[in-house]
Amino acid sequence: MADVTTADAITATWRLESARLVGALARMTRDVELAEDLAQDALVAALESWPTSGVPGNPGAWLMTTAKRRAVDTFRRAATLRRKTEELGHAAEEVSAMPDLDSQVDHIEDDVLRLVFLCCHPALTPESRAALTLRLVGGLTTPEIARGFLVPDATMGQRISRAKRTLVDAGAQLELPTGEERTQRLDDVMAVVYLVFTEGYVATAGDDWSRPDLAMEAIRLARLLADVAPDEPEVHGLQALLELQASRLPARTDADGEPVLLDDQDRSRWDALLIRRGLAALTRAEELARRGLPVGRYYLQAAIAAEHARSASAAATDWTRIARWYDVLATAAPGPVVEVNRAVAHGRAGGPEAGLAVLDAIEPGALRDSPLVPSVRGDLLERAGRHEAAADQFRTAAARSRNASEVRLLERRAADNLRRDG
Repeated sequence: MADVTTADAITATWRLESARLVGALARMTRDVELAEDLAQDALVAALESWPTSGVPGNPGAWLMTTAKRRAVDTFRRAATLRRKTEELGHAAEEVSAMPDLDSQVDHIEDDVLRLVFLCCHPALTPESRAALTLRLVGGLTTPEIARGFLVPDATMGQRISRAKRTLVDAGAQLELPTGEERTQRLDDVMAVVYLVFTEGYVATAGDDWSRPDLAMEAIRLARLLADVAPDEPEVHGLQALLELQASRLPARTDADGEPVLLDDQDRSRWDALLIRRGLAALTRAEELARRGLPVGRYYLQAAIAAEHARSASAAATDWTRIARWYDVLATAAPGPVVEVNRAVAHGRAGGPEAGLAVLDAIEPGALRDSPLVPSVRGDLLERAGRHEAAADQFRTAAARSRNASEVRLLERRAADNLRRDG
């Protein structure tokens, strides 16, 4: 039992401290790959030492001190890098007197923010940004990331390695961007976190309707981003959105793991703590917005999620208010996915024909390979009593889906509508 407790402590410490560790080491060594290797060496040392010596009082400082010692040893062994040994300064001579992480928190949080921005360098593709962020900032192993995105371990390992090489080739530096570049990069960072959450909340492929572990890792990244960029309202809006959406995860599947739609969910199973945290983050975003700081898509989506979270039941949901929020979102962040969701809201607020009118206005060919449009059209047609047409749309959506749970749900809805039509 003691071993299990120690293993859990090591895992928890690594999840909490790995980004700080890699960020600080990358700043000192100016080499992200070396920094990750040194951090991993410190983790291995903890796995070897802590089960017998016990978990230290400040595990994060223990890992940092161990990693710095490994860095000193590495540079001492490499004659061609002796200059870098000098750059470590007093750490090479007084490493045992290294102050703990808490005394350096401001500097360390800057290192974390630098690392987050580096992982979302514009030279990388969105997929590579997501993988590298989960690896370096999230502290996930390559197999864990591969499982999250349903690709072989070797494929994900190659993707991460290519991303690191791309950063080297691009001459990327572990520095905080400023001005317009900072704004753009922060948008990229939030987009990556949201991409990770979305894949966890509604899996695009595989057997499971959702992957809660991936969704919760995205929430952890959003919380970290809110800590290191506390004056950015959209960051708090992102955290609010993810917390509020994730609160529904326990109710999104039944006892057999089958999907449960929003209207049918037992809201007593929604996670009350996540709702409180989400509403608190939304309040913080609103406070910053009142100071004149700009908000955008994440804040607006969080405001919509809050409407659901505050509703005691599906019947009590104020769909008219939600439809208005979606109208604002469509102006602030136009796109076909927003329009599909706006169709749902107007279909509930003004009747199915109002929703179909919004859906029909979406550019033909948009989301052509996605099950989203036909599944929403099928729902609206079902509410309009046009069951044969609804069944046809649900079958089309099922043919487009790569998620086994979603396919079963859509086929079941198609069959139900055919029975009603008969």
